[in-house]
Amino acid sequence: MTTHTQKKTPGTPTWADLMTTDPDAAREFYGKLFGWTYFMSGPEFGYYSNAALGNNVVAGLGPIPPDTTMPAAWTVYLASDNVDADSAKVSELGGQVVTPPMTIGEFGRMVICVDPTGAVFGMWESNQHIGAVITDEHGTMTWHEVNSREAAKAKDFYCALHGQTSQLMPTMEYYMLNLGSKTVAGVLQMDAQWEGIPPHWMVYFAVNNTDATIEQTVALGGKMLVPAFDTPFGRVSVLADPQGASFSVIQLSARAQTM
Repeated sequence: MTTHTQKKTPGTPTWADLMTTDPDAAREFYGKLFGWTYFMSGPEFGYYSNAALGNNVVAGLGPIPPDTTMPAAWTVYLASDNVDADSAKVSELGGQVVTPPMTIGEFGRMVICVDPTGAVFGMWESNQHIGAVITDEHGTMTWHEVNSREAAKAKDFYCALHGQTSQLMPTMEYYMLNLGSKTVAGVLQMDAQWEGIPPHWMVYFAVNNTDATIEQTVALGGKMLVPAFDTPFGRVSVLADPQGASFSVIQLSARAQTM
């Protein structure tokens, strides 16, 4: 488990939230799957809820606005010291601002953008809400990556946006994004196997047992999109909740736990 007590370096994934067609059903699903409980807000914050393990917030969940036709989906947020300045930079670098910067009470400021290859992401400028307080344990975020049909273009965009450097993996077109000596995210080149799937950011949740999590997901009404497979960093599967939002789970290897 990693505990976070202060805001993260700009460009580091700091939060993920789910916008869904059925928040009550989604809360029940993830509550049973990951053990989450919820801190609920009222109409002033759109009935958004913070998912928690104990008293530590780990992710967010809210309803899709009624006048919107978007599907249920997870959004990854990168830390920012100034979302207004970073939003202007997104446009300069060929991206698009979808939801302009807004203040979320005393908690912070946010913006939703699309990178030049079509992947949606958010940025979060923290105030009282620093993002996920714990990561890297069952039911919490542990990894994030951009799946893009133009991986090189995507990694150039994020490196220019927040000063990251990139490292190409030796056996596949996959870039590690680094801030100093720390690896913070990845960029994967989508190939023919991804036909029909748009570019997107993927959030990975750590689990104690990937195969058991797949079985539980299906029993709770979700789906297995990609069967479990082993990597040097752990056993991975891509799943979908009953409303169709996709996410990945990983049973972290000993190598990953020491990074």
